[in-house]
Amino acid sequence: MAGQPGFFDLSDRYEALSAAGDPLERLSAVVDFELFRGPLVAALRRGPRNKGGRPPFDPVLMFKILVLQALYSLSDEATEFQIKDRLSFQRFLGVGLEGTVPDATTVWLFRERLVTAKAIDRLFARFDVALKDQGYLAMGGQIIDATVVPAPKQRNTQEEKTAIKEGRIPKEWTPAKVRQKDRDARWSIKYSKAKVQEGADPRAAKPVDLAIPMFGYKNHIGIDRAHGLIRTWDVSAANAHDGARLPDLISKDNTASGVWADTAYRSKKNEA
Repeated sequence: MAGQPGFFDLSDRYEALSAAGDPLERLSAVVDFELFRGPLVAALRRGPRNKGGRPPFDPVLMFKILVLQALYSLSDEATEFQIKDRLSFQRFLGVGLEGTVPDATTVWLFRERLVTAKAIDRLFARFDVALKDQGYLAMGGQIIDATVVPAPKQRNTQEEKTAIKEGRIPKEWTPAKVRQKDRDARWSIKYSKAKVQEGADPRAAKPVDLAIPMFGYKNHIGIDRAHGLIRTWDVSAANAHDGARLPDLISKDNTASGVWADTAYRSKKNEA
C-alpha cells in the first residue's frame, strides 16, 4: 500500500545511520548490557514496588533508557518523545516501531526505585568497568559539564513552597498527593545569548544576554575526552552550584590530567 514503510525501507534507514557513525550502535557493540541484569533485579527487589498497573518493563531496557538520559540530558517527558521519534534510540533499546515505549512516569518510577535501593552509583560504576574491560580506558583528559533538565512546573501555594524548602511535607497533603508532587526539583536561571534587531537592517542586530527561569534538575557528567564516553554522572536540583559537584565528577583513573570545564567550576579550591 502506498505511503506505508516496508521492511527494506527500515533496513535502509538503519544502514544509513550506521554509515553516518551512530554512536549508540558503537556503545551497544562495546558494552554487554546483560551484565547489568543481575544487579538490577537484586536492586529492584530491595526498592519499593507499587501494586497494580501494567506489568513491569525489562529492567535492562529501563537501565539503557537511563543511559540515554545521561548521554543526551533528557527529562522523562523528553525521553519518552525521543524514543518514539528517533530510530537510533529504538535500535539501541531493541524496540520496534510497533513496540510499546515506557512513558515518562514509568521511567521516573524505575529511577526512584533504584535511588531508594542505593543502586544508581554502583550501576554506573559497573558501566565504567565494562568500558574498561573492552579496552576503552579513560585517557586524553576529561570534560565536565552540566545541563538543566526541565521538569513539570508545580502549582503550590506559598505555604506549601515554604514547607518543601524546609524539607517538610505540607500537613494537608494526602499520601496520594505526595506521590504526585515533585519535591526535589528547584528553580534556576539559565543564561543564553540572542540577537535583537533594531530597525530594518538585520546586520545591525546586537547580541544580548537572556536570563531564562528554569524549573527542574541538573545532569552533571564527566566525559572521557578521547572516546566521548560518560565516566562519571550525578544528578542534582537545578539550583545546585556546579563547582561543588566537581570533586564527585573527576575521574582519577584518567591517564591524562587535563580537565575541560566552564567558569562555573572554577574556584581556588577546585583548581587546587
